[in-house]
Amino acid sequence: MKLIEIINTAKQLNVREAMLENSTIKTACLNGLQMNDVSATNMKIFDANLSDLEICYAQLGGAYIHSIGLPPEGHPNYDANARQRPLKFDDCYLAGSTVTNCDLSGVAISDCNLTGTTINGILVEDLLKAYHK
Repeated sequence: MKLIEIINTAKQLNVREAMLENSTIKTACLNGLQMNDVSATNMKIFDANLSDLEICYAQLGGAYIHSIGLPPEGHPNYDANARQRPLKFDDCYLAGSTVTNCDLSGVAISDCNLTGTTINGILVEDLLKAYHK
């Protein structure tokens, strides 16, 4: 496979029917990038600003999404007064998923199937039954 390097330049790429496996993109601006009908298994994104990212009709089975939020203390872009804009999950199949060590303050859950869902080991269905009594 031929290696093509694009270094310290501004380019707009139009890529179609291409095999870009094992490529690396570092310190790049990809604002407005659109990907359609792509395979990106085992793709990794590190230290990225993905504000306003939209993922639609994607298969995320086995995905590991972690350390999401504003830059932590000690990071050059850390701002103690900054607040992240809320995320929105809509029409997602999250059955069997795990959420741990997350700040869920102010989260609203509505019109969702909560069968078997637990919070700290307690069934949400039981919590709702107790609440409604």
